[in-house]
Amino acid sequence: MSRLPDSVTKAISAIEKLPGIGPKSATRLAFYLLNTPNKFVSNLAKSLVDLKKNTLICKECFSVSDRDICSVCDDTKRKKELICVVERSIDMMNIERAGVFDGVYHVLGGVINPLEHTGPDNLKIDELVARLKSLAGQGKKEIEVVLATGLTMEGEATALYIKSRINKSGLEGKVLLNRIGMGIPIGSDLSYVDEATLSRAMESKRKL
Repeated sequence: MSRLPDSVTKAISAIEKLPGIGPKSATRLAFYLLNTPNKFVSNLAKSLVDLKKNTLICKECFSVSDRDICSVCDDTKRKKELICVVERSIDMMNIERAGVFDGVYHVLGGVINPLEHTGPDNLKIDELVARLKSLAGQGKKEIEVVLATGLTMEGEATALYIKSRINKSGLEGKVLLNRIGMGIPIGSDLSYVDEATLSRAMESKRKL
């Protein structure tokens, strides 16, 4: 039985490490790239290198950006005392596309998941509490946090943990905590939810 060239085998192995890509899909993609013009592959490779080299993390909300402060946080028309807490930058982008939120965001970087060895210390929860304390210290009286983690077991556990942390940090009664509302099925990951459903969920948020 003939064996594949090492370059093809290495490409398949690398592609297979991408989420949702199995051995068969990785093989198809590797052979697709092998048979495309060199310019296409070069542009793809350059875009991936630039992705890592030129993408920054916003110092305020921890979303991806091409500047130290992202365009949302830098927008003076946004309500700084209204913060939507999401798992990942892609969730923030989905809510932005829905066009129903005029506050700012806080990206946790994931959810609490012991099976994947992700605990509270691995997320941007301390930074969220510090942000809220700063707002309270500025005399902001209508601080609202919308917890928009996914409606999975991990997302719900993370939302409840954040509520507990905020209350234990001397912010109870100073911060209104809401949870995204109806429209999103239980167990859903926000990155797969359509804009119309996200819009309804944001409009029907409930007190946590």
